[in-house]
Amino acid sequence: MRHSNTGFEQQTSHHQEPTQERYMEAVRYITLALLLITSTSAFCTNSLLDSLTGQLGITSEQAAGGAGALFNLAKSRLPSEEFSQIAAVVPEVDKLIADAPALAESSGGAAAVANLLGGEGSIAGIASLANAFNELGLSADMIGNFTPIILEYLQQAGGNSVMEIMKGALMP
Repeated sequence: MRHSNTGFEQQTSHHQEPTQERYMEAVRYITLALLLITSTSAFCTNSLLDSLTGQLGITSEQAAGGAGALFNLAKSRLPSEEFSQIAAVVPEVDKLIADAPALAESSGGAAAVANLLGGEGSIAGIASLANAFNELGLSADMIGNFTPIILEYLQQAGGNSVMEIMKGALMP
């Protein structure tokens, strides 16, 4: 079809829309993207757990359980929009939380640990952490060893603002 006023020729194409070949190519790219995302999130979580096991001389189960307990406490204290910033940096945080011992109240040794992490206002949360760490075969003192490693990881992976969110949740 010609438009005589512009001099441009406009042709209608009888070319069919995307073929099966193009669909398969799109599926391959999507699959590759999902694989990269999954691998990256596992790598991020593994590097956190590797830092904990390497620096603290603990098992990977203890590292995952302790980190999960700390993230669980943070999740319980933070608005969901703030915790989602942490979850974006630690994509498998929900799995860590699910696999961690449940947080339950206890009075044993909580005051000493609370002083390490923020004073009397945080005693209930610290008592819960102490119980969770005890279930993992870790002393309550280890909470203070986990915290700076997790904060450093969050700062490196997500920046100062994400680290400050976690710090505020753990040390109110």
